[in-house]
Order: sequence, then C-alpha cells, then structure tokens
Amino acid sequence: MDPKEEKPRKSAGGGPPPPWPDCIKCFDALWFCYSPFHQMQSYYRYGEFDNCFGKWGDLVDCLALKTKRAAEVEAILVAREEARPHIWTYRTVDEATSHWVAMYSHSIKPGDESNHLVEVVRQPPPARVPRRALIKMKAQVLPPSRDREWPERKGI
Repeated sequence: MDPKEEKPRKSAGGGPPPPWPDCIKCFDALWFCYSPFHQMQSYYRYGEFDNCFGKWGDLVDCLALKTKRAAEVEAILVAREEARPHIWTYRTVDEATSHWVAMYSHSIKPGDESNHLVEVVRQPPPARVPRRALIKMKAQVLPPSRDREWPERKGI
C-alpha cells in the first residue's frame, strides 16, 4: 500500500465521517476579518468594527484539534454536530396557525368578514385521468394547415 494514499475515515456510527477541520480556512477567515473591506462592511451593517474574536477562537480550536488523536477528534466533532440546534422549527398545523396569528394579526383589518384570521387549506390530491381519455385528447388535436399564415408572420 502506498503511504501517500489516504485511508478513508469512517465514523463510529457507520455514517459518513464528520468534516475534518481545515485550519487553512480558519486562517483565511481570520485574515479576511482584518481586511479594510470586512471592517468597513461590519461598520456599515452593525455600527461597529469587528474584533475578530470568533475567528481567533476558531483558529485556536482547529489547531488544538490537530494535536489530539483521531478518535478523540471524531468524538468531539460528533458531539458538536449533535449539540448544534436545527435550522428549522418544526410545528404542527395548530402551532403554526397560532404562531402566524401572533406574528401577523396586526396586518388584518378590524372589519374583516372572515370568522378566523387563518384558514388552513389542504388541496386534494390530483385526480388521475384514465389512459383512454388521454389517447382521445391526443387524437382530437389537429395539426395546423400549411396554407394558413400566422398573423405575426404576415409582415415579414
């Protein structure tokens, strides 16, 4: 086996391994953080300059992970991935309705005629068209005649 070949990493859970930290990306992010462009953008958006503490923390954390054994790093990365909150908030229809009412009830006019602010409409599944009906519909379509000119082509 060639020592230059990289062995594929496998996680303990059997799924794909967590992404291995890349310290070059952390360093690039830290370098960009101190650029005049990023500092002016931060000042424009938030009214203050970025102190880049988060980028320093990411770089130090990445370098610290490089000093640990692969099994320890994998356990740490899996624990971080599981601790990270999900991007979406899952709600039932009733929870979503009450949340929508709380968020947008101010935009409903007071004299609205509806009995409730939100109406949940569920569309029925599309009806299946029998195959014979499709064949009949295709047979009824007539090709355009060649002697007839289309209106947009007359002036050409």
